[in-house]
Amino acid sequence: MSSYEEQLAFYAKSVNDHLRERLSVRTPCLQMQVIDAMRYSLLDAGKRLRAALVMEFGRLCHAKRLDMAAFACAIEMIHAYSLIHDDLPCMDDDDLRRGKPSCHKA
Repeated sequence: MSSYEEQLAFYAKSVNDHLRERLSVRTPCLQMQVIDAMRYSLLDAGKRLRAALVMEFGRLCHAKRLDMAAFACAIEMIHAYSLIHDDLPCMDDDDLRRGKPSCHKA
C-alpha cells in the first residue's frame, strides 16, 4: 500500500471515530429518529476524501489535529446532507445510495 493510501485510511478512520463520538447519545432524547438517520447516512460511508483534504491542510499549517477533525467532520456532514437532499422524492427520488437504501427509503 502506498503512503498516500495509508494516510487516507488513517484520516478516514480518524474522522469516522470523531463522527461516531459526535453522534453518540448517552441519554434518550426526542430527536433519536433524526440522529439514527444521521448515523445511517453518515457513518462508514465513502472514502472521506474531503475530510482528508481538510486534515492534510491542517497538518501542513501546523493546526491542532483535534481542531481540524471538527472542521473535517463538518465538511462530511454537509456533504452527507447534500446527498440525502438530492435523493429525496422531490429531487432525484433515488432508491439507493452507495449500494444501500437511501435515507428516506430506509
